[in-house]
Amino acid sequence: MKSLLFLVLISVCWAEPHPGNSSLEHERIIHIQENGPRLLVVAEQAKIFSHRGGNVTLPCKFYHEHTSTAGSGSHKIRIKWTKLTYDYLKEVDVFVAMGHHRKSYGAYQGRVSLRESSENDASLVITNIMLEDYGRYKCEVIEGLEDDTAVVTLNLEGVVFPYSPRLGRYNLNFHEAQRACAEQDSVMASFDQLYDAWRSGLDWCNAGWLSDGSVQYPITKPREPCGGRNTVPGVRNYGFWDKEKSRYDVFCFTSNFNGRFYYLIHPTKLTYDEAVQACLKDGSQIAKVGQIFAAWKLLGYDRCDAGWLADGSVRYPISRPRKRCSPSEAAVRFVGFPDKKHKLYGVYCFRAYN
Repeated sequence: MKSLLFLVLISVCWAEPHPGNSSLEHERIIHIQENGPRLLVVAEQAKIFSHRGGNVTLPCKFYHEHTSTAGSGSHKIRIKWTKLTYDYLKEVDVFVAMGHHRKSYGAYQGRVSLRESSENDASLVITNIMLEDYGRYKCEVIEGLEDDTAVVTLNLEGVVFPYSPRLGRYNLNFHEAQRACAEQDSVMASFDQLYDAWRSGLDWCNAGWLSDGSVQYPITKPREPCGGRNTVPGVRNYGFWDKEKSRYDVFCFTSNFNGRFYYLIHPTKLTYDEAVQACLKDGSQIAKVGQIFAAWKLLGYDRCDAGWLADGSVRYPISRPRKRCSPSEAAVRFVGFPDKKHKLYGVYCFRAYN
């Protein structure tokens, strides 16, 4: 009798939620059955690549280890997609499905659905991808007392660029840095995005905020003002700083755009206000810093004429280095923040497609 009781105890285990927390959404009974049909959730690809405005499918399928069918048939299957954050204790709800019931959340509403190409397909379809969609997603499948998860990373094709405001370097706290990127048609870059940009040659000596709250900067050519000549190239990390009080530059990330970026051919050079009006008269708006970087990096836009941008800066994009036009490297050249009322330049415009 004791032997039989021992076998029963080791073959099945369970955990009941604490009565005081029974209303929490994520609390549920956890059940492990030694010889039953164990649920397995699999992502066929760990990384998926896309771009802003595109559509993408994040793969996720579920199986039972000891059966050939997708589900046991005795319980309804619940599929939940969440986006993981840098704070691993928090997740952002994206989409939930159970039976015929479907629900999407926040900015994902109207843009997400299940592919359902087969009875065990839990893949998530995201349409009209936004810059904020970049990141890691968790697919969770729950059937009765069993559950399992898989994680998929959505990468976006794009460009990282350093940004500082008209006031000069090191003038943005974390929240101001977020707004500065948004105003320039971009979002704060992640560490992974900055690291990839560094591997592609980005070299910048000023430290800037990243989306996880850290302050870092990429160095490909070690030199005295940037950590010393004998240091190893890499992404230098200042650590995490007070988001309200600490002030740095920021690294922004942008992707392609649904529109036309162009240098406006105009008979005369313009003040800033005249440049704004010239773009409006041409059926466009004065271009943003993120748009000139995206046109340069993703479309190979090349123009040696310096022009006003929406933030009051003057820049020009060079994809083919040549004499008098960034002879040493391809880059978006920064002229500065000239006097808006008296200095005269050309202008870069952006016309959005409907």
